Amino acid sequence: MTTDTLSETERPAASPAFQQVSLRRKVKNNVATVLVWLSFLIAVVPLVWVLYTVIANGIKRIPYSNWWSQDFSLVLSDEVGGGVLHAIVGTLEQGLMCAVIAVPLGLGVAIYLVEYGRNTRLSKVTTFMVDILSGVPSIVAALFIYALWITTLGLPRSGFAVSLALVLLMIPVVVRSAEEMLRIVPDDLREASYALGVPKWKTIMKVVLPTALSGIISGIMMALARVMGETAPLLVLVGYSQYTNWDLFNNGQAALPLLMNNERATNSMEPGSVGFDRIWGAALTLVLIIALINLIATVVSRVVAPKKK
Repeated sequence: MTTDTLSETERPAASPAFQQVSLRRKVKNNVATVLVWLSFLIAVVPLVWVLYTVIANGIKRIPYSNWWSQDFSLVLSDEVGGGVLHAIVGTLEQGLMCAVIAVPLGLGVAIYLVEYGRNTRLSKVTTFMVDILSGVPSIVAALFIYALWITTLGLPRSGFAVSLALVLLMIPVVVRSAEEMLRIVPDDLREASYALGVPKWKTIMKVVLPTALSGIISGIMMALARVMGETAPLLVLVGYSQYTNWDLFNNGQAALPLLMNNERATNSMEPGSVGFDRIWGAALTLVLIIALINLIATVVSRVVAPKKK
């Protein structure tokens, strides 16, 4: 008699699906948990220490309104007073111009790699070049723009030249983040759109991009935060100005990293001195601006994220 013809009571009892967890596996699990938490603490301690140091040393100038509304045009280099309005304007203008150029280029490259160029020779070359560009130091990008924009074309040093150098640093981050977000969009959504007769370009614009938009925005803000703190392009491509210069294409223009470098070179760094307070105040201002940008990006990402019922 085969087992198929046996009654339910005559069939052998099956072993339980879930066995008791052995002591060895419990020990391994506990050790892995401890190592993960230890790694997390090791990574967080330097971050917390840096943040505490910046806040403790830079908070002295932040609460005053003139710090946000004045520049250094009416004060001497070693005189108490003035503010960082000129540096804030330069930082925001250069970063915004960089984003205006880098985001469409980076997003276009990511769309090509994911939607059109899968396993093609051009896509492989493009990926290779993006990998190379992501490892280029900021000083190399600055020297390249200097050789092209200033030496070859004869154009002046300006904040726009800084933006061009920052574009080279921002594009690979935008490409990589956007590419990953586009890849996680389910192919079922694309196939459903194609089945309804929607062209591919419209499927990308109406289905793929809105689905991945939340993650793309987060990646763009991460790339922008990275380039806004770069110093090398500022040192090479624009001169420091104590005045508020709203013109991105002419004359010197300050930025928060450039202001910190200038104060370090011209003033004493003794705790409590004017230069010390200005440098740490500018550092905390830059941290606050980047934090505000990321907060706005988080809110926008949640608003545009696909709604789940």
